[in-house]
Amino acid sequence: MDLFLAGAAGRLEARLWEPDPPEARAAVVFCHPHPLYGGTMDNKVVFRAARGLQRAGLATLRFNFRGVKRSEGKHDGQGGEADDLGVALDWMEARYPGLPLWAGGFSFGSRTAVQRAIVDPRIRRLVLVALPVLAFDVSYVAQVKQPGFVLMAQNDEYGTLAELQRRYPEAAARFETSEVPGVGHFFENETHTVEARVMEYARRALLETS
Repeated sequence: MDLFLAGAAGRLEARLWEPDPPEARAAVVFCHPHPLYGGTMDNKVVFRAARGLQRAGLATLRFNFRGVKRSEGKHDGQGGEADDLGVALDWMEARYPGLPLWAGGFSFGSRTAVQRAIVDPRIRRLVLVALPVLAFDVSYVAQVKQPGFVLMAQNDEYGTLAELQRRYPEAAARFETSEVPGVGHFFENETHTVEARVMEYARRALLETS
């Protein structure tokens, strides 16, 4: 289902996938890469990760950050995308009252999910793909209290699992982690593996909380 959310900077273009069967067990918002470098909700890695979450039984919302495609407003470098994520979480909370809320993202989107998680206790779990530990300041990952899953690419120039563990060992130990060997930041020819690993984690996490 295609829709628009009422954001602080204007309307945000979004797309909702219901799980099959339609009784969702949790609801998740999954964020895309950096708006200034071609990131959109249609990114292949975002698509695959979101599909894995949907297949696991979550209602899954993707959206375009402010200024991307048909979303209004513009990127200002002041963290407004974390506010956009908050709007998306508000919408999912209203549509699925009582369901656990998750958040996640790929690359810059994973950083945005972390930013929101440290100030938004509604977020129960995080699913972070290619957290860019070398490209951006992600030191606040050490403040995250929620459990979650981190999937990294072995040859990622923006940050590897080894680099995450070296820089933020306590945070890395708190999350379940996984790595796809032999690929770079965009998981070349292995986006199906992203979908499979995200789905496997989400299914196990839902069983743990059922």
